[in-house]
Amino acid sequence: MAANLPPQEQASSSTSKDSHHRTPTLLDALVPMFALVMMLAMAVYLFSSDSSSGANQIALIIAACIAMIIGAKNGYSWGEMEQGIVKGVGLATGALLILFSVGSLIGTWILSGTVPTMIYYGMKLLNPDYFYAASCLLCAVVALSIGSSWTVAGTLGIALVGVASVMGLSVEIAVGAIISGAYFGDKMSPMSDTTNLAPAVAGSDLFAHIRHMAWTTIPSIVIAVMGFTLLGLTGADTAADNQLQQTMALIEAQYHPSLWLLLPLLVVLLLAYKKMPAFPTVVLGTLAGALCAVLFQFDGVLALADDASLPVLLALVKGLWVAMFDGYVAHTGSDVLDNLLSRGGMSSMVTTVWLIICAMAFGGVMERTGLLKRILQGIMQLVSSSRSLIMTTLASGIGANLVTGDQYIAILLPGRMLKVEYGRYGLAPVNLSRALEDSATITSPLVPWNTCGAYMASTLGVATVAYLPFAFFNLVCPLISAAYAYYDFKILKLTDEQRQVLQSANAA
Repeated sequence: MAANLPPQEQASSSTSKDSHHRTPTLLDALVPMFALVMMLAMAVYLFSSDSSSGANQIALIIAACIAMIIGAKNGYSWGEMEQGIVKGVGLATGALLILFSVGSLIGTWILSGTVPTMIYYGMKLLNPDYFYAASCLLCAVVALSIGSSWTVAGTLGIALVGVASVMGLSVEIAVGAIISGAYFGDKMSPMSDTTNLAPAVAGSDLFAHIRHMAWTTIPSIVIAVMGFTLLGLTGADTAADNQLQQTMALIEAQYHPSLWLLLPLLVVLLLAYKKMPAFPTVVLGTLAGALCAVLFQFDGVLALADDASLPVLLALVKGLWVAMFDGYVAHTGSDVLDNLLSRGGMSSMVTTVWLIICAMAFGGVMERTGLLKRILQGIMQLVSSSRSLIMTTLASGIGANLVTGDQYIAILLPGRMLKVEYGRYGLAPVNLSRALEDSATITSPLVPWNTCGAYMASTLGVATVAYLPFAFFNLVCPLISAAYAYYDFKILKLTDEQRQVLQSANAA
C-alpha cells in the first residue's frame, strides 16, 4: 500500500511501476515554477489589475508547456501528460458550473430587484463608520450557519459591495472584509466541505479539528475586525447624506424594494443550510430570481427583452433569458447606480473560466509528471523537528495553492505526504488538519488564478491583487499558526491511544 509509505518509498514504488519514467530533479521541478513566477510578475507590471483578463492565462499556458518539455525529457508521453491536463481541468468542472450559474443568478437577482433591495436596506441599516467591521461579522455569521464562503460572497457579498460603492467607501476594503468574514465562518462551520476534508485527510475528528482551529482563527478574526473598525473610523469622507437619499429614491422608483424581493436570498440560504450541493442551490436561486422578476418587475423584464414584435409571454422569456446569459443593463438615471447594477450573466464569467482552465492545466501537468511531488519532497527535506514540520505544512499548503490553483488539491497533496511525518514526530493529527486549513483553505482566495481567487474577483467585481492587502483574516491566520508552531503553543501531542492506533496502521 504505497499511500501509507513514507514519501521516499512512495517515489521508489512509483518508479518501479513506471520504469520508463525518470525521477525529476529538483531543478526540473523548479524551472516551470520560476518561469511562471517571472511571467506573472511581468503580466502584473505590464497590465496591472487587468492581468487576469488574458495575460495570466498566457503565462500559465507557457509554464505548462515548459513543464511538458521537462516531462518529455523524463520519459512521459504526450498522451500521459494530456491525461494529467484532462484530470486537472476535470477537477475544476464543479467550480466552473458554479461560476456560470452565479453569473445567471446575479443577472436575475438584479432584474428582479433582489440585489437593489439588499443595497437599499443595507444603506438604511449600516453606519459608514462601522461598515467594514459590520460586513465582516455579518458574513462570518452567515457563513458559519451555511458553511459556504462562495454562497455568502455570491449573495450578501454582492449587495455589500454595492452599499460600499454608493456610500463612497472603498470597495477593495469592503471585499477584504467580506472575504475575511466569509472564510472565518466557512472554516469554523461543521457543514463546510474543506472543514470536513482536512480532518479526513489528516485522520482527526471533525469537532476536535474545529476546537483546535479556534485557537488560530478566533484571534485572527478579532484582529481583522479591529483593523476594519480602525479603517472605518479613519477612512476617507463618505458620500453626503443627500447623495445617499438620492440613490435610495432612485432604487425606490425603479425597483420598489420590499421584503418580498428577498425571497430568492432566503431560498439560497435555506438550501445551503440544508446542505444541498452548490450548483443546484444556485440554479434554484436563479429560478427564484426569475420568478420574482416576472411577479414584481414585469415592465423591467419586457424592457430587457427590447422586442415589441414578440407576444408578451415570449418577451418575458426572452428578457429572463438575456439576464441569465448576458446579464442586466440598468437605466436608473444615475451613472454610479447604472455601473453598479449593469452586470451578471454567464458571459461575464468567461474570462474567469478561461483563467481557471489554464491554471488547472498547469497544475495537472505538474502533478502528472511528478514535478509537484518533487517540490514537496524537497520541502520535506527541511523538516528536522515538530516545529519545522508544521512550518513546512503551512508553506506546502500555500505553495500548492499557487501551483495547482485549487484549494482541495492544496489540502490533499501535502496532507497525504506529511501525515506519516506527524506520527513520527509524535504530533496529534489535529495539528496537521489545522495547518492545512490555516494555509490551503485560508490563502486560496488570495491567488488570482486559484479557483477561489478567480471566483471572488469575478463575483465581487474587484481584482484579487486589489483586495488582497485588506483580506486581514486570510493574511493574519497563517502567521498566527506559524507563531504557535515556533513557540510550541497549543501543539497537541499524540495520546497513548492514538499512538497505538498509528502503530497498528503502520504495521498493517
